Amino acid sequence: MADLLSLISDLRRPRLLIRAARFGLTEYNRARDLRRLMHLSTPPKPERALESLIAEEARLEDCRRDGDAGYSLTRHIEILIAMMGETRLLPRPPFSAT
Repeated sequence: MADLLSLISDLRRPRLLIRAARFGLTEYNRARDLRRLMHLSTPPKPERALESLIAEEARLEDCRRDGDAGYSLTRHIEILIAMMGETRLLPRPPFSAT
């Protein structure tokens, strides 16, 4: 799980993409949105969902950077929204004051 959090924190994307995703996060509904984005009848656990979402986002980022005609800005933002939403559901490591 720490690897997932580090992957998310290391993402560097255009500011406009991130701002759009943050704006859309208020409307995120995991049951509805994950079913549609991942083509599943029931949403998986957040860790599993995040693994798939990270892979899909990386693919979309490659398409964006390459100028691929099949690139979908809307889907990219939706995937980023889902990633942010699923990250919020991950259990947090215990706080240690050292």
